[in-house]
Amino acid sequence: MRFEREESILGVSERSLASAPEPLAPSGEQIEIVRGDQRAVVVEVGGALRAYDVGDWALLDGYRRDERCTAARGQSLIPWPNRLRDGAYQFDDNDYQLALSEPAKANAIHGLVRFVNWTVAERSSDRVTMAHVLHPQPGYPFALRLTIEYTLADLGLTVTTTATNAGTSRCPYGAGAHPYLSIGTNVIDAAVLKIPANRWLPSDERGIPTDVEPVDGTPYDFREP
Repeated sequence: MRFEREESILGVSERSLASAPEPLAPSGEQIEIVRGDQRAVVVEVGGALRAYDVGDWALLDGYRRDERCTAARGQSLIPWPNRLRDGAYQFDDNDYQLALSEPAKANAIHGLVRFVNWTVAERSSDRVTMAHVLHPQPGYPFALRLTIEYTLADLGLTVTTTATNAGTSRCPYGAGAHPYLSIGTNVIDAAVLKIPANRWLPSDERGIPTDVEPVDGTPYDFREP
């Protein structure tokens, strides 16, 4: 009886392997939207923007369908961008502790929704809205209803993030976008940069901002090209 049971289990395993479906893309379902010569690819994992092309120009340094997203390329950083030192924070006189998602530097980095599944809430040929409910969890006992809408129009791509507090109390919230923009060349030596910012944030060896300083007289003044 025991031998027959093992033989049956082996047979099931062999049949399962023979009929195994195609491996999933590391970023999940791929949702393509198109308008004219514009093309964007939004993915299930993180509701992220994997690619955005205009004609032959890839405007993003993204990642392939068979690759996992690295360095937060195209991801949304919710409910906090950047890093929390030691994964710890205070809110409304309460102390909270998050998992250290950047263990080498003992930080909690870039929020909680980068590698969770988002769903398609609305979709047309040139627009898609991704949705996710962030439920209360250790370190962040709050609830958020989130949507990210990607829309292609004649002037380009618009990304709109909406967050609604779905809990019964105030909650801490921040958001950031993390596209890796590309100018279409291997090096940026010939690029001209202009940023209308009059302050910059120096950071320590853990990537934590330590101050806010004026850009005047520093290498970070790009108010003029």
